[in-house]
Amino acid sequence: MPKVAVGELELNYERAGSGEPLLLIQGMSANHRAWGDPFRSRLEEAFEVIVFDNRGMGLSTPSPISEPFTIADMGADTAGLMEALELESAHVLGISMGGMIAQELVLAHPERVRSLTLGCTYCGGEGSALMDPTDFRGLVEAMRSGDRDRVFRETYKLNLSPGFREDDANYEPFAAMASALPAPAETIGIQLQAIMAHNTQDRLAEIAAPTLVAHGTVDRMLGVVNGRLIASLVPGSRLEIFDDVGHMFWWEQPERAAELIRAHALAAV
Repeated sequence: MPKVAVGELELNYERAGSGEPLLLIQGMSANHRAWGDPFRSRLEEAFEVIVFDNRGMGLSTPSPISEPFTIADMGADTAGLMEALELESAHVLGISMGGMIAQELVLAHPERVRSLTLGCTYCGGEGSALMDPTDFRGLVEAMRSGDRDRVFRETYKLNLSPGFREDDANYEPFAAMASALPAPAETIGIQLQAIMAHNTQDRLAEIAAPTLVAHGTVDRMLGVVNGRLIASLVPGSRLEIFDDVGHMFWWEQPERAAELIRAHALAAV
């Protein structure tokens, strides 16, 4: 996979498909593989899809542990990536922490975003909600155990719905994705600090790009209350609810998710 220089960083990226450019921004601890082939391949039928690894993740250059960064810093990374790839503008999809990055990107560079999709994400401020403390403790304990399979099973439980997890065959592709490019624990810690400090609530009314907000009703990472709040604050936005679906709605329902994003983005052309 190619890399591009963005300031002192080198960001790993892929481009595939043809059509309007669609930039995908991943969440905490995730890399480009977390989109999954069933979802990504459907998007590549309609768009030139650009995926990349955030700083310190996947195949991008490690981020120094001694230098914390913010969501706004990652938004600047994303704008730098677009500039390096000579993308004047693109449709943008950000999920989870990637949705927070997308918020900072569109607020700082509105001219670069043709349409915006914010999935399973969070804006901070009054009425927002991060992970339940009990779930968070369980995840931290799993990570501290040093047992890789325990970590994968805990993240699987928190990211996917009970209905999806009923089929044991669904775990294997998730575990294969999670184990392919393990995330550095130190960088995850810095990402978590950035998420906790994130607050765009008072600025969301400035977003003029056509906006779709998508969220699963049984999301245990960032509850559906967050999606409802964001949709109420972004002018003219549309809220799409995935009933009985967890945090990774694009993984559970790739066909529906891809079609929603395709229709939303192309309607803005």
